[in-house]
This record gives sequence, C-alpha cells and structure tokens, in this order.
Amino acid sequence: MSHLLHIADRVLNRPLLITPDKAQVVMSALAGRIGINSPEASQFEGTTTPVDKSGKAKTRPYRISNGVGIITITGSLVNRGAWVGASSGLTSYEGIQHQVKTALADDAVKSVILDMHTPGGEAVGAFETANLVRQLAAKKRTVAVVNGLAASAGYAIASGASEIVTTETGVSGSIGVVLLHADYSQALAKEGINPTLIFAGDHKVDGNPFEALSDEVKADLQAEVNSFYDLFVKTVGMGRGGRLTAAGARQTQARTFIGQAAVDAGLADRVGTFESALGVLTSGAFSAPVATVAGPVLAASSAAQDVTGTGFHLGYAEGLKHGKAAYEERLAEISRLCVGPFANCLPVAIAMAIEFPVIEAKRCVELTSKHFVQTRVGFGGAGDSLERQRQQLGDDSDPLARAWRH
Repeated sequence: MSHLLHIADRVLNRPLLITPDKAQVVMSALAGRIGINSPEASQFEGTTTPVDKSGKAKTRPYRISNGVGIITITGSLVNRGAWVGASSGLTSYEGIQHQVKTALADDAVKSVILDMHTPGGEAVGAFETANLVRQLAAKKRTVAVVNGLAASAGYAIASGASEIVTTETGVSGSIGVVLLHADYSQALAKEGINPTLIFAGDHKVDGNPFEALSDEVKADLQAEVNSFYDLFVKTVGMGRGGRLTAAGARQTQARTFIGQAAVDAGLADRVGTFESALGVLTSGAFSAPVATVAGPVLAASSAAQDVTGTGFHLGYAEGLKHGKAAYEERLAEISRLCVGPFANCLPVAIAMAIEFPVIEAKRCVELTSKHFVQTRVGFGGAGDSLERQRQQLGDDSDPLARAWRH
C-alpha cells in the first residue's frame, strides 16, 4: 500500500509530460491496486564491462558496443530515485542524467545512442535532462532512436540529440502537458466519510482530492500547466533548431506522429532502426558531433522565430529548395566519382547516400569501394587501404583519387 501511495503522490495534482493513455493506465493501476510491468532494456548489444587496451574491465552505467555508449530509456519517467524498480515501471531523470554525464566524461565512448521507448512522465526534471543531452551532443555525436515510443518528456529528452532516428512504427511527439486531479468527495460521501482539513495559508490545500476544484484553483493549475508547456516547446526549439522551432513544436498541438510522418513534420530526421543507427556510429562515419544542433546561435534563432510562424514557413520553404539542390548535387558527385574501376560501386553508393543523407558523397564511395574495387581490379587482401589501391592504379586523372587527396 505504501508503494502505491508513493506513486500516487508523484502523479496526482502534478504537471506531467506524459501521454493521456499512460496517465489513464497509472490511474487504473492506483485504483485497482495492481502492478505495472516495466519494459526491459535490450541486452543484445554491447556490454556494461568493456575491456580497455590494458586488459582492465570497468563497469559502466550503460552498455558499450565498439565505442558507442547505449543509454536505454524505457517506462514512465520520474525526477528522483535512480532506477525505481521493475514492478513500478519507472525510470528516473536522476539515473538518466548520471548515465549522460558519465558518457560525456568516458574516453571509451566516442558516440552515444539513446534507445527510447517511453511515454514520458513528470515535468520536473525533464528539461534539465534534455539540457544535459544537448551538452553531450555538443561534444559527442548523440543519436536518439525512437525504438517504439518517445512521447512527451521522452521526446523532450530526444530533442537534444544530434539526430533523431525513428523506426517505421515509432511514435514521436505528444509535445504537451497534462495535469490529473482526482475528486474523491462523492465516493467518500457514499462511504459516510467526511474529511476535515485543518490548515494555514489560503492556498495550502488547493487541489486536494477531497473536494471538487473551484474555478480559481483550476485557473491556477492551468497557469502552472501553461508555464511548463512554454518551457517544453522552448526546449524542443533549442534542441531541434531550424528542424523544429518552438513555434513549430507548439503548432503540433501535442499530436503524435508515426514513422515517416514524424520526419515530414520535423520531429525526426530519418526512418531507420536501432541496428542501422548503431552500425553507422560504429563505422566511424560520424565521429564528430553536429555543431549546428545545440548552442547559443540556435537558441537565439529559435527565440526569434517563436515570435511569429511566418519566419518558420519562409525558412522551411527556402530550406527545401536548397536541400533539393544539395541532394541532387550529392548524387551527381557520386556519379562523377564512380568511373573506371569504381563504376561497380555506383548502385550501392547511391543507396547508401539515400539511406544516410548526412554521409558525404566521397565517403559513400570510399566505404562501398572497399568491398567492390578489390575483386574487380585484383588488388591485395581485404586489409589493403583504399589509398594503396588507388596508388596501384597509377592514374592521376582518376577523379576519386583526386577527391581523396583533397
């Protein structure tokens, strides 16, 4: 009983960044005195005790796979309490923050994946956690994978990442705030119970569960919800920048978006999988963070565009125009590079360019040529470097060789 009362204290009369469905589940669990099963973190990738070059193993609060730190965020989110326990289905911001700060200082971690399946949770602590994720993304490439669900507070955290990848069925968004008040006055009256509250301070018992809300108290609670909502959209704008400004986040009106729809709305960057995101980070193609994701320039830009939606729409249209031109030029460059002995690389290099838009054209050709050029031209074993292969060609006019030297 004390366990349920503790949970009830955290969810009743408090602003929550959580989906309405999850709020109903929590309420039903409390009313029916049943447990809530916790989603289990994936145990199939990486290890919590990687061995360094000296042969020593050090335990981390996250898993590591080939230099990629994997921070799993599942279940409902609360502010304090580390990992609250499997029976409650709760994960704390305190625990997530510890993982993020540790990964930031860990030399063995070159990049980070946030493996997310959460409907959100408490408002208090969510934006501080998102801020830490932005700090991490400024130093190490951080990819949030919507591996099922990143809603409400979960999306606030994901918005601070360098990139958001959603699965085809991943649910993103719910950028909004909900506050749940339970009025037990009629139920208590039926049982012949008449509670008496003795207090000092006019607003000390505002929102108590033993009476209906007055208009004044309801207005005060609405103002509190609005304040958290303003912080929410501001947090999203600071993390996503031009991809989804504070004004754009507000315009979603707390809707959720599935898969490609999230990409189209600016809530995610591309459709993919946890495995594909891990593979790209493991390959080293993204060894450095994206400087344009977090920082004061974007924060200022977001604040300016929040004044009116006009700037957002004009900028979005202009971005589409330049993006289309850059996309076509990137594919054309791949075509120019894939000539002669590299011609066999063209289909795969084009496919890679489409699947991973942030990989440079030259890098796409380089990665695919490692697998195709060797067998076509008769170079040495698989350990031969691409530069050595080009030297064996002895053709200074080769465009790929010229691109490599530049």
